[in-house]
Amino acid sequence: MISRTSKTHIENLLSTKKDWKILDIGCGYSANNYATTICDVQDLSNFYKDRNFVILENNDLPFDDNHFDFVISSHVMEHVKDLEHFIKEIQRVSKKGYIELPTKLEDNLVFENKKEHLWQMDFDDVNHKLLISKKIQFLEPVLTVSTIQKMREYFRSSLILELFWENKIEYEFIEVNQDRKDALNLITLLRKFISKKLRK
Repeated sequence: MISRTSKTHIENLLSTKKDWKILDIGCGYSANNYATTICDVQDLSNFYKDRNFVILENNDLPFDDNHFDFVISSHVMEHVKDLEHFIKEIQRVSKKGYIELPTKLEDNLVFENKKEHLWQMDFDDVNHKLLISKKIQFLEPVLTVSTIQKMREYFRSSLILELFWENKIEYEFIEVNQDRKDALNLITLLRKFISKKLRK
C-alpha cells in the first residue's frame, strides 16, 4: 500500500529505529541523516567516508532481496528512464520506504526541470495509487531550483508529494493529452494582469 505522509513524520519514525538498515538512493550530496547506506550513479565515496557508499553501475540495485528495513527515494524517480524497473527494484530490496517527488506544479515552474525530468507524478488518494505520465510542460518555467526550495517552506504541500509505501507500491502509467502549444506563459499572463490593473 502507498499513502500520503510527511517528511517530518518519516524523520520522527527513523529517529526511533537505531537498528534499521536504511538505504538512500540517488540522493547526490544530500543523503538522509539516518541512511546507513547511500547508493548513487556518481562516485561520492569520498564525500560519504563515514557511511557505506555503493555506486550504481547498472539498472539493478546491487543488494540482496529484503536487505534493507527502509529505502528512501527523494527526487529521483522523475529522472529514471526505466521507471517500472526502478520501482520493482526498490520493492525488492525493502518492504517499505519513503518517496518524495515534485508535484506537477513545481515540476513546471522550475527551469532545470524542463530538460532533466522525464516523468510527472500525481497521487490518487481514493485508490492509493501513484499516477505516472510522461513529462508535459504545461507552463513556461520562471523559477530556479534555489528559489523553489525557499518557496517549499511556505507551500510544501502544493509543491511536493510525500509518500510512504509498505509491501507494494501501487502505480499506474497514464496518458495525459495536452498540446504543448497550449502551454501557459506565466510572464505573459502577469503582463496582462498588470496591464489590466494599470488601465483601471
